Amino acid sequence: MVTPVMQQSRKITSKDRAIGKYVMTETLVKLGVNTLFGITGGAIIPFYDAVFDYKGRIRNILMRHEQGAVHAAEGYARVTGKPGICISTSGPGACNLVTGIADAYMDSTPIIAISGQVPTFLIGNDAFQETDMIGVTMPITKHNFQIRHVDDIAETLTRAYKISTEGRPGPVYIDVPKDIQTKTASKNSARKFAYSLHPVPQPGRQQVLDAAELIMEAERPLIISGGGVIISNASHQVRQLAETVNCPIATTLMGKGAFPETHPLSLGVLGMHGEEHANYAVINSDLLIAVGCRFSDRITGDTKSFQEGKKIIHIDIDPAEIGKNVEAEVAITGDAKQCLVQLVKAVRNAGAKRHHKHSEWNRRIKDVKAIVESHHERDIKTEGLTQIFSIQTISRMIKPKDIVATGVGQHQMFAQLYMSRTLPRTWISSGGAGTMGFGFPAAIGAKVGRPSVEVIDIDGDGSFQMTSQELAVCKEENIKVIPVIMNNQYLGMVRQWLETFNNKRYSTVHFTDNPSFEKMAEAYRLPGITVTRKSELAEAFRTAYKSGETTVIDVMVEKEKNIWPMLPAGGSLKEIIGGNVIFKQTWQDILKSRSARGLK
Repeated sequence: MVTPVMQQSRKITSKDRAIGKYVMTETLVKLGVNTLFGITGGAIIPFYDAVFDYKGRIRNILMRHEQGAVHAAEGYARVTGKPGICISTSGPGACNLVTGIADAYMDSTPIIAISGQVPTFLIGNDAFQETDMIGVTMPITKHNFQIRHVDDIAETLTRAYKISTEGRPGPVYIDVPKDIQTKTASKNSARKFAYSLHPVPQPGRQQVLDAAELIMEAERPLIISGGGVIISNASHQVRQLAETVNCPIATTLMGKGAFPETHPLSLGVLGMHGEEHANYAVINSDLLIAVGCRFSDRITGDTKSFQEGKKIIHIDIDPAEIGKNVEAEVAITGDAKQCLVQLVKAVRNAGAKRHHKHSEWNRRIKDVKAIVESHHERDIKTEGLTQIFSIQTISRMIKPKDIVATGVGQHQMFAQLYMSRTLPRTWISSGGAGTMGFGFPAAIGAKVGRPSVEVIDIDGDGSFQMTSQELAVCKEENIKVIPVIMNNQYLGMVRQWLETFNNKRYSTVHFTDNPSFEKMAEAYRLPGITVTRKSELAEAFRTAYKSGETTVIDVMVEKEKNIWPMLPAGGSLKEIIGGNVIFKQTWQDILKSRSARGLK
């Protein structure tokens, strides 16, 4: 067998710097990009040839699938606040990015997806590996570009970087034909560009005063902290508001970590599988103060019922979100941090600290929360090796600055309830798109972005298998994360729906012959541990935590445990089923109630 001779990178000349592929690389470096997640291919070979000469300045992490690349870019962006960059070739390579681009769009994550394209003279001719990616990505990006002239490369990349981060963040897609990468530019690629992007709206003074007045009048206020609080780095300000008003605060799935879940005013996550006491507070509040929250159906259920008996203050950077799903009594459009700074000041000026209207409300919520949490503890002590036990055990063992990523499914919902987080950007999960396979590559990207902390991936056996090939990346690039697989041999969330609503007709949800994830890890020359008893879990996790490399923990949890409470699709928060304390209804109870009221 002949060993190939590895070429060394060479010194880049001034003539090189004018070639499109070097303009691309040089511009990314000047923008502060030092990491790429990608896979090469025919249409992107020139760009990667230039990257070869930038060793030490820009690192390409060779992923094993483009979906893994884009999720890794998302994880990197979520923990750093900077755009994650993913790279692919044209056609199928670019199409494989689409799921992650859509995920980033739904969750307002700043990424830049760069794909090669067939040469300009072949575009539109159904050339080999040609796909109209501008048409494909238009509905799922903030903006997309196809570069048709080499002189436009630097400006386009610079503009894409700004677009992805300014205002409401999101993904930008760039199509770069192969011939553009090899042509020589006539302009100076180092020049600066000025843009007049849409400015971030400033919070209106009158709207802020109106909101403060509503807060002063409310007897049962509740703050909902969404993902926008984390994006705008406004965790301190939302805490100030909660403590100034002295009212409870709940978070969305995307907002988890924005407010310390150990704080006395914290209610944890609300919504479809949220905490019972958080949903109880939503139902009974007379004023909702929603910050950076888009009121998705997973939060509101039936919007008419959701709004009943309460007024809403809606703070969001995107004017399109105001009034889209729920009506706001007062709308404040602007960056969450700026809005909260002004609102806290207005409330303090109005004398909120001298008012004690909320004492009875707070007492009620505190009592309900205590009852719910006591039932949680009882369940954990009396049950076997469940997802609840596993996740809470890990939660108690990790540090506040450690990062938790999740896949999508039952394990994700168990984690949102039982994995306590106290700091922003330490919780990464797929919200709007609910993308299975997200957790593991996102954890890899998060570790690259924050190498000094441990990153744990709480995953499911179904979700993990969608991107498990990225174990090769962990080994090759020496990236250490800790995948903990809640292995119940089911697509657990779908199984729960079929049990609850379809009389246990388990159609295509049972993995009857899962692989050994311990042996899968070993196949990638990484350690793996299988846990079959409660007594084994803590030691297994301690071993993985102390290890210097990725260690897969396969936890054989009880197979048919359900995540409660649960909001039926299209139902109201009052119709939540399966709770331990407040919401004790079954689906049959709700159907009978609806029938009695003449409803379907």
